[in-house]
Amino acid sequence: MKLLSRKKSDESQTRSSRGELAAQLAAPVRRFLATEAGSSGLMLLAVAVALIWANSGWSESYFSLWHTEASVAIGDAELAMSLGHWVNDGLMALFFFVIGLEVRYELSVGSLNDRRRIMIPGLAGVGGMLMPVLLYLLIAPGPKAADGWGIVIGTDTAFLLGALAVVGPRFTTQLRIFLLAITVIDDIVAVTVIGVVYSGSIRVPELIGALLLGAVLSALSRFDVWPAVPYVLIVLVMWYLTLNAGLHASIAGMLGGLLIPAREPSREGVEQAARLFRAFRQSPRADVGKTARKGLQKAVSVNERLQMYLHPWSSYVVVPVFALANAGVDLRGGVLTDALGSALTWAVAVGLVAGKFIGIWGGTRLGTRFGLGELPPGVDQGHVLGGAALSGIGFTVSLLIAGLAFDDEPELLARATVGVLLAAVIATLLGWLAFRVSTMLGGRTDADLPRYLDRLVDPETDHILGPVDAPLTLVEYGDFECPFCARATGVTKELRNRFGDRFRYVFRHLPLPDVHPHAELAARAAVAAGAQGRFWEMHDLLYRHQDQLEYEDTVVYAIDLGLDMEKFLDDLESDWVAERVRRDARSAEASGVQGAPTFFIGNRRHTGPYDAETLARELEQLEYEGSGATPTDR
Repeated sequence: MKLLSRKKSDESQTRSSRGELAAQLAAPVRRFLATEAGSSGLMLLAVAVALIWANSGWSESYFSLWHTEASVAIGDAELAMSLGHWVNDGLMALFFFVIGLEVRYELSVGSLNDRRRIMIPGLAGVGGMLMPVLLYLLIAPGPKAADGWGIVIGTDTAFLLGALAVVGPRFTTQLRIFLLAITVIDDIVAVTVIGVVYSGSIRVPELIGALLLGAVLSALSRFDVWPAVPYVLIVLVMWYLTLNAGLHASIAGMLGGLLIPAREPSREGVEQAARLFRAFRQSPRADVGKTARKGLQKAVSVNERLQMYLHPWSSYVVVPVFALANAGVDLRGGVLTDALGSALTWAVAVGLVAGKFIGIWGGTRLGTRFGLGELPPGVDQGHVLGGAALSGIGFTVSLLIAGLAFDDEPELLARATVGVLLAAVIATLLGWLAFRVSTMLGGRTDADLPRYLDRLVDPETDHILGPVDAPLTLVEYGDFECPFCARATGVTKELRNRFGDRFRYVFRHLPLPDVHPHAELAARAAVAAGAQGRFWEMHDLLYRHQDQLEYEDTVVYAIDLGLDMEKFLDDLESDWVAERVRRDARSAEASGVQGAPTFFIGNRRHTGPYDAETLARELEQLEYEGSGATPTDR
């Protein structure tokens, strides 16, 4: 996402206008950080800082920092570790806890709860782990180096999606979902390998204690324990016991996340939350407001609430700090030359890049050839090759396992680290090349998809802004949680101002819940508001508050709009509203839409930039064609 350039303000501007300008400048940065590219960008920055620092005149301070002892004491109980171990054993446990929450959600109510949909990613994931290990063991020099075979099994999800956003095709939604399903399998296996292979001697009493706490954690939801605090406290104690048991703490993180269930909001919980909100509206006292807030929290599963709170910390704090602590390798004094000439370095690089490339593509090919499943709509073998190449970016998990495998072998650790960094660069370039060659050789492109609306605009069912019989029509398939869709709202307003009553804007729903988990709920909220004649007001509120699209947020917006809350909540959960959203989504697929936002000028799909000037030119062209004139006749 490109930052918007703005002119410097005059020195005579008031404080108010300067504050407004600062807010405008900050908005694109916040939107950028909300994307996969933003998360991986912070990671890349941390890697650069670590390498520069470790190879500068202050390199000693870099290494001494991460060996500094830090302790936490409560009474006679004390836990002391170096800062490096606090990062790898502490912060990374939080990272894997968030992954565990996401995996449990996807298995329960997300994209992985359908066996048919997980079969091909499952085969690809298995192939993407076996082949890298095989290649690594064939190249690794000697038994000590062979101990690092686990380095090549994992894929860094954030880095992968960031690279995909930069070098991948324009429409990547279904490909991202496919690759995410593969990385889920990678993560589960990687944590299992860490716990079983790269842990020390096991102390049984602490291990039994951790397992018993896991059983308690799983039982909490059965007793309708809805506050998040008990879950978090139990996971913290599990982490402490797991650490003392001799296992790597990532086991506690992943297991804790997997044991916290996810569910769709129940109708009873939703109705209770609505009643409490109405009570607060009638009697806005602090105690009533507290009860209403609890009711709204109970309507959403603990799993989703914890994801919402912890995911930004995991992506924008934990992973960059981990990269800063582990990517710093002193390459001076011939270390880089030694690493590039080492079989271990190339075992890591070849295992990650070639192993993932061959294994993922091979597993996918076998599964589809024998009819065990199908690729997602819009994903072809060329896309699979590009995604398989990018999966060679192991980074986070690879660096963590390298540190565990070669903890007492600094030379081997340096070579393995160079191999991981080298693999990230090669995998990105190979992914870019695979996508380009696929397109050149006839892989699926935007031009191969349907070009016209499968269903013409219907004033009875479509959301239309402007005269229903206006000669100029712009149809958008949008997602309320998509930052690019939000930015496009300014474009449509400019077009309405420009063309006036000759122009109508039609919004159709294309929620992408596998990428934007709140998009489908937001779409239903907009349709439910539309049933009371307030679609466009809700449309604007949802886009204005893209970072606040939880269930309770939509209720607040409905209250702000003065809607009949009983009708709104009934419609929000109704089958006809859900079908209305699904109908638009089916229309999008049949019309060749592969991502949001996608625009149609009249009934013809628009390709290329969607800035106001470009869309205005195409609308004018449509108007000339309709009148029988040409642009030069104007």
